[in-house]
Amino acid sequence: MSNEKELFCSYTMLCCAYYMALNHGQTCSSKLTPCISLNDLCNLDHFRGQDRPVGNSPPYFGPSRKMDFELELAAVVGPGNELGKHVNINEAADHIFGLVLMNDWSARDFQGWECIPLGPFIGKNFGTTISPWIVPLDSLEPFGSEAPMQNPPPLPYLAEKKPKNYDICLEVGIKPKGHEDSYVLSRSNYKHLYWTIPQQIAHHTINGCNLRPGDLLGSGTISGPEPNSYGSLLELTWNGQKPLSLGGETRTFLQDGDEVIISGFCKGDGYIVGFGTCSGKILPSLV
Repeated sequence: MSNEKELFCSYTMLCCAYYMALNHGQTCSSKLTPCISLNDLCNLDHFRGQDRPVGNSPPYFGPSRKMDFELELAAVVGPGNELGKHVNINEAADHIFGLVLMNDWSARDFQGWECIPLGPFIGKNFGTTISPWIVPLDSLEPFGSEAPMQNPPPLPYLAEKKPKNYDICLEVGIKPKGHEDSYVLSRSNYKHLYWTIPQQIAHHTINGCNLRPGDLLGSGTISGPEPNSYGSLLELTWNGQKPLSLGGETRTFLQDGDEVIISGFCKGDGYIVGFGTCSGKILPSLV
């Protein structure tokens, strides 16, 4: 190994297959709502990780101090594609059965350390919650919405003839321990996403990667243009710098007993297409 260039400081501390980290992390922990998660704010031996060091000290190892949610939807794959054959951008929608709400739980302190230089692993592999039923893509067609203008234009394999998103109203609330009601933190909309579902499918398969029926593809955090439409506490609190008021309490990140409730719906003329709720509660340590 050449010593002409220093390694990133996390390289020798994290046992991580960098090029596969996020894939490893999220294929092992998807759960159907309602989901009960064990909060690593508590001293739980099997649920700890590393945070970046301070000065010349070794990396912090222990419970996370920045537990967070991520507001997402996920596409459920219908027909897959053969290994070695990519999906054409204008045929990609035919490979999607429907959508579900998704909470991509995240430990931001672990994630920040692992992202030097590439991507998260332990910071995201402990839990992913989805809503209880799939809304077929056909049911969402009446709520098609023009996708945001993409500038610069995407490469040809990502250029759709008629790019669109869906007008899906989304809401995130937190119900603190001991409270009767939840408090809304964010209202966003799926139509704000820069990249469309077909573009995600086309990019995912451009190298010949095969999708299989039932595969779940997360949208990424759905944050709108306004501060009250951000899709995570990381954004809503500016990484803990701006605490949020919550029924007489404040939050920068999640605490024991907090229940995160994500809901979504499309509003038609006299009817609603609902996604149900995607909920999960953070429980204290068992030890």
